[in-house]
Amino acid sequence: MGKTKVLIAAGGTGGHVYPAIAIADALRESSADTEILFTGTKNHMEWDTVSKAGYNITSIWISGFHRRFTLKNLLFPVKLATSIVQSFVIIKKYNPDVVISCGGYVAGPVGWVATKMGIPLVIQEQNSFPGVTNRILGKSAALIFTAFDDAEKHFPEEKTQLTGNPTRKSLSQANRKEAVQAFDFSSDKKTLLILGGSGGAKKINKAMQKHIETLHNDSGLQIIWQCGKRYYDKLRKDVKPQNFENLRLKDFIHDMPAAYAASDLVISRAGALSCSELALTSKPSILVPSPNVAGDHQTKNARSMVDEGAAKLVADDDLESSLANVVKEIIDDEQRLKEMSKAAKNLARPNAAEEIATEILKLVKNKITAVSC
Repeated sequence: MGKTKVLIAAGGTGGHVYPAIAIADALRESSADTEILFTGTKNHMEWDTVSKAGYNITSIWISGFHRRFTLKNLLFPVKLATSIVQSFVIIKKYNPDVVISCGGYVAGPVGWVATKMGIPLVIQEQNSFPGVTNRILGKSAALIFTAFDDAEKHFPEEKTQLTGNPTRKSLSQANRKEAVQAFDFSSDKKTLLILGGSGGAKKINKAMQKHIETLHNDSGLQIIWQCGKRYYDKLRKDVKPQNFENLRLKDFIHDMPAAYAASDLVISRAGALSCSELALTSKPSILVPSPNVAGDHQTKNARSMVDEGAAKLVADDDLESSLANVVKEIIDDEQRLKEMSKAAKNLARPNAAEEIATEILKLVKNKITAVSC
């Protein structure tokens, strides 16, 4: 088939970037002749994360439109026009066989320009409720891959496939004994993992700060708390983690396989990637959906997990008053932990990236065959 050139648009958060990298890895494994280029923005996490994963990335100038009035919105039309021109230049120069949109602000102009230039567009939608950009692009896309059943009704049925979210396979490959030792913990005690997304979560951090003594001292839990870079310095000052022997306060967790392997229960936002990772690692969870997302899609994601028995949902506003009780109710119930773990495992789709890569390469092959006929 010759060399396949793939352009991937993804940015903003780990929920968009990590699935994109997983697809890129699967494409490379499926076909050694695949050449991959990412597009993103320089001021978001993709700029460093994609490079560290071994891929080239080029930038366009774009950001979101704020719903409340802000002076930054005055720049949005200029940014949008510039990003469309930049997308055209990148696609014209790179000449990809296919463009993959994994979400984030960058995906809008790149995906739109691709369809106007006759390049097949593939969408990977992580959430149960798709964002407005992907709903618009879906009308012109060649293929759409979804992670939740609920998302399918927002896209043309004949183009849409339910595959689950692509996840890093390394997440489920860590050894529990070694993981516990990596955090200098005891294998005889239960471990609680707190995740607030790549940037941290203010309400989760506030609730943890209030209940840390109860969870650590009274319940005897070992705690890995990822609080986010912007909250780390203040929490380190206020909480004084050095006073808690079995607390590991982190701004960001680089070794997520070890963090998941060491934990018995996870408190997390309900981003699509987080839900998929919890399923892949078979972890019981307390999900706290962020109320600050489009279409309240995190609540929909969480309910998909709760309905299957894999998680308990706690509203953002209720967490501060109930956190310690909810944790104790679940983590002290061995049978419930086992049932939630089994339910999470049943939701896992460990081969999502490979399935998506196979369909993308098939799409490219059919395109090349059609052109040559």
